Amino acid sequence: MVLAGGQPAPYNYGPTVVAEEGRYRAWWCSQLPGVGPAGDDVLHAASADLGTPFTADGGAPAVPVFAGQPGGFDAMHTCDPSVVRAGGRYYLYYTGAAGDHAHGNAIGVASSADGMSWRRESGGRPVVTASGEVVRANVYGAGQPSALFLDGWFYLMFTDTTAAGAGWNGAGQFVLRAKDATFSDRVQALTDRGFQPASATRGSRARSVVDAFSADWMWVEALDAFAIAHQTAAGTTVTFWDRDFSRHPYRPLIIPGVWQEGPGLVRDPGGRAPVSTTDPCGVVPVDVLRATALNPAPTDIRRFGLDVVDLDACESPRRARAVLDGFGVPSPTRTVDIVRDGGKIRVERRSVAEKIARGVLGERVPALDDLPVVATIPAQAPALRAPDGEVGLLDSLGRLWTVPVEAVEANGSRLREVSQQEWDAASGR
Repeated sequence: MVLAGGQPAPYNYGPTVVAEEGRYRAWWCSQLPGVGPAGDDVLHAASADLGTPFTADGGAPAVPVFAGQPGGFDAMHTCDPSVVRAGGRYYLYYTGAAGDHAHGNAIGVASSADGMSWRRESGGRPVVTASGEVVRANVYGAGQPSALFLDGWFYLMFTDTTAAGAGWNGAGQFVLRAKDATFSDRVQALTDRGFQPASATRGSRARSVVDAFSADWMWVEALDAFAIAHQTAAGTTVTFWDRDFSRHPYRPLIIPGVWQEGPGLVRDPGGRAPVSTTDPCGVVPVDVLRATALNPAPTDIRRFGLDVVDLDACESPRRARAVLDGFGVPSPTRTVDIVRDGGKIRVERRSVAEKIARGVLGERVPALDDLPVVATIPAQAPALRAPDGEVGLLDSLGRLWTVPVEAVEANGSRLREVSQQEWDAASGR
């Protein structure tokens, strides 16, 4: 078991997991006595290793970070969290209910600078509600959101048991996207004709991307595809869709094992699949956390996973740029090129590149040959330190690149203390 709210928590399920800055952060649905209304809460914990128990600061199993708001649509329950980071802020999408969470659910969103202290957006109102197209025995409504941020769009996949495209039991996953986190700017719905202008609160939802409840998804750069994780009899099935949702580019995968509730994929802060640090062009790690026991509600969250192997993710220039962003590759001039934002930073010393890059490959990648060299950092290049301790190296044109202090030492650079004004000028701010 890797996630738990501790002895007072009667259930633990529906995790969302973010890999960032050398650790894994998880938010999930639980309930702790004395926290907000007597309903579902969102807990948080973190770990340096997916295989060891997550904890809160101070060693507690978890800490509550979000709960119901009296008088709101989410007055009693806040559950099924999905966390994504965009524009320097975290966004928490969640299922909210004013009373019994078996019916009348809607989706809300809150934002945070640190993923711990949350502020409700959209005036505390739901951003997605049930379409109300079909009356079924399952009156759950809209909920179980999963969000990601891709190419300037916020994507949201969710359950709507009242949608026309849902199954007889209300199962189905529907997709909206918008230019803003509150789904009020240029909202589009996925239809049989692709993405079309729509309302987040009403409108037809005839197309489901997978027959499931409580699913999670991520964008996989190495596969150029969406991966949707959902529960089936054999375990967690991962279904793939291409960028336009026009076809399944790969066969489904099965992550076997016991389960009791929907899975949470391990993703980067934007909702993308983590990139393998040892073989980014050939391997995609796929890990999920999911509840495995009933006691009597779903609990006992454990890790399951597999690697997708034997890929040619760096054969095309477009995919290689995306997959290898932040990595170093050998250059034609016996230096190392670090891929960054569609260009290459040429670093003279490999030992320096190893301190800056996510990893340095052993062989050149021909698909990157046409990427422009946007900067060159020679050995012993000047280094600056800002008043707050941040350090950077100056390239051959005098532009500043922020690096770890270990890179400055490896480059044999002389470090000079500067004012904030000089630092900002060198940074181009």
